[in-house]
Amino acid sequence: MKAKPGHRDAVVSILLRGVDGLRQVGCELYVVSVSDSDDVTIWVSEVWHSKDAHDASLRLPETKAAIAEAMPMLTGEFTGHELTVLGGLGV
Repeated sequence: MKAKPGHRDAVVSILLRGVDGLRQVGCELYVVSVSDSDDVTIWVSEVWHSKDAHDASLRLPETKAAIAEAMPMLTGEFTGHELTVLGGLGV
């Protein structure tokens, strides 16, 4: 995702604020990263127990509030890919 100039750190803070409860709702991996080549790009990598668990997390009041808080600071430019994890280290 892309943050509006000057807002990347605030968006990252919002994204990281709720990580403690993610495992309880089915999140296996949640990593927030920033680009080293620009000051607006944010990467979020997630692995969920199931698509249903992820979908349910988006309906949580705290998730909805975080999205509402972050959206005005984002450009609206998002890319994403849904994959099926077959194995590896850390999952």
